[in-house]
Amino acid sequence: MKILHSPASPYSVKVRMAARHLGLDVTEEKTDTNAAPPELVDNNPLGKIPVLIRKNEPPVYDSVAIMHFLDRHSGGKLYPKKDVKRTEAEVLEALCDGITDSLLAIVYERRSREEEKVHQPWIDKQWGKVVRGLDYLEKNLPKTGKKLHGGHFALAAMIGYLDLRFNGQWAEGRPELASWPDTFSKRFPAYMEMKPYA
Repeated sequence: MKILHSPASPYSVKVRMAARHLGLDVTEEKTDTNAAPPELVDNNPLGKIPVLIRKNEPPVYDSVAIMHFLDRHSGGKLYPKKDVKRTEAEVLEALCDGITDSLLAIVYERRSREEEKVHQPWIDKQWGKVVRGLDYLEKNLPKTGKKLHGGHFALAAMIGYLDLRFNGQWAEGRPELASWPDTFSKRFPAYMEMKPYA
């Protein structure tokens, strides 16, 4: 199997960390979405990453679909077995991915427009979602007990992206959330080398 990814993409980081954690034999191929290479668009008509390419099988794309594929492929090792705990993990992943969606919306708004055309109300709206989400996580951090799950990897990828693109703008007043990567790194030592980077 092969994952098409970008090292700055938090969604790519999430699935790459999960695959590494599960010990799966997955090749990682850095992919420039702006160039729209044939391998990318032929395997995902949306031209987005990450994409999981399987031998003689259809590709899997969207990070959530990939995460659930990895869970099934590993025999259910990525999400809790009990329904209540699994739902908690899936909701945590959805929250972290949603925060990440808003962060990317801010980055793309600033990147794709000339400075005088940037729509600040749109940025403010997205940042409001981020603030509410981070404040919730500060008060409701997940336990990292016996097993890591998909929600943990989504949270780690999101924080890594915050550090990459919004360093100095989010951690103040959120000491529990800001220190959570230290706890996560003890369970997943490869985090420092795999977290989003430009």
